[in-house]
Amino acid sequence: MATGHEHTVKAFDEDIKHLRALISQMGGLAEEAISDAMTALERGDVALAKQVRAKDKAIDAIEAEVEKLAVRVIALRAPMADDLRDCVAALKIAGVVERIGDYAKNIAKRVSLIHTSGSERIEAISVIPAMAQLASEMVHEVLDAFSARDAEGAIRVIERDNRLDDFYDSIFRTLVTYMVENPRTVSEVAHLLFVAKNIERIGDHATNVAEMVYFAATGQYLADRDPVEVPEA
Repeated sequence: MATGHEHTVKAFDEDIKHLRALISQMGGLAEEAISDAMTALERGDVALAKQVRAKDKAIDAIEAEVEKLAVRVIALRAPMADDLRDCVAALKIAGVVERIGDYAKNIAKRVSLIHTSGSERIEAISVIPAMAQLASEMVHEVLDAFSARDAEGAIRVIERDNRLDDFYDSIFRTLVTYMVENPRTVSEVAHLLFVAKNIERIGDHATNVAEMVYFAATGQYLADRDPVEVPEA
């Protein structure tokens, strides 16, 4: 017969699994929001953009559920060391993923402003989704790393952020040049710059999550880690 202690441990393990599942669910919704916002941007699909904005409430609801569960676990189970770091990381990560969803929603808000009637297509619109795909992959990979307590996986996500920054710099230069050469497009280009910046911020947040994952898995901050030579691509 199982002892009271065994029941407590099993209940705690179930709570931790539930926390991880909720974070994973949030991440999936955030990735979907990024993808749908980009599809809406490419197609000028205002209806799809509106759906992205409406679905953001689901991410907010899961964040609230994560907060309640994490606080309950900390208060009732009094987790120690690794388990406590996991609970705190889940709390923080939920907040970051919620903000990632907000960035996707902000992008969706710009769709109707970018696709004005009679405006010619700006080439960067076809390039920005590739940048968004990279950011979305970073979100997916870092949440996988959290689920697996994979410190090295978190480091790989951080290393990808430089590529995303380069992507942003390239798009920024392209858009500014286009705007100077085509002054009538200033308004649309300004909105596209906003979109690109939001994607860049999604990558920054994925990097922040990676730092939390590394700490949760190792008990060390990345700043305290011995530097590692990263081979050039």
